[in-house]
Amino acid sequence: MNQEFHVTYFEADCGRVRTEVFDTAADAERFASRCLSGEHDWAVVDAVAAQQAQAAA
Repeated sequence: MNQEFHVTYFEADCGRVRTEVFDTAADAERFASRCLSGEHDWAVVDAVAAQQAQAAA
């Protein structure tokens, strides 16, 4: 089963929650780490089955 990795993150400076999709866990983790620049920022990495992601789209 193929997986993709969804990073959901909050940018406190603009008050928005966003999601980015990555092919590898390493890329997702690097991106999530870069999102954590402020005290109130957060990021979550979820592994999602590619079929599940396509069905939801």
